Amino acid sequence: MRRPLRAVPDPDMKILFCCMGNICRSPTAEGVVRARLETAGLSGRVEVDSAGTHGYHAGGRPDPRAIAAAASRGVDLGGIRARRVEEVDFDRFDLIYAMDRDNLRNLERNCPDPLRHKLALFLQHADAFDEDEVPDPYYGGPAGFERVLDLIENAADGLVRDLQQRLK
Repeated sequence: MRRPLRAVPDPDMKILFCCMGNICRSPTAEGVVRARLETAGLSGRVEVDSAGTHGYHAGGRPDPRAIAAAASRGVDLGGIRARRVEEVDFDRFDLIYAMDRDNLRNLERNCPDPLRHKLALFLQHADAFDEDEVPDPYYGGPAGFERVLDLIENAADGLVRDLQQRLK
C-alpha cells in the first residue's frame, strides 16, 4: 500500500529512514528529523520519509507508544502511515538510513549494486552514544521508546549539521 509522500517541491536532498515494520523507529526518525529541519530552516530543501523492510503494518499508524513518546518531546507522528520499501525508493532517495544492521542487510539485498552507496546506519550521525544501532522497542515498555528517542534525537542533530554543510 502506497501512502502519499509529504513532498517538498524540488528538494535538494531526499532521505528515507527504514526499520522493520515502519511503526516505531523509522517513523520516529522521520518525525524528529522533519522537526529539526524546520528549526534549522531546511524544511523546504530536504524531503524525508520512512518505510519498513517488511509490509506487516502497511497503511497503519505508528505504534501508540511511539506517538506518545514523540509527542512528549513536541514531535508529531500523526500524519505518518506505514509502508514497505519499494524498488523505486532506491532511485528516488539520495540517502537511505537503516535503524539496525538486520534492516541494513535487508536493504542491501534488494538495492541495485550501483545504488548501495546510499545505504548506511542512521546512528553514524550520533556523537553522544557508543551504539550504532537503534534498538527495536516494540516488545518492551515506555522506557524503550524514550531510549529510541534519545538516540534518534542525537543522530538527527548530527544529520542536520551535516546537511547544513552540504547544502550551503
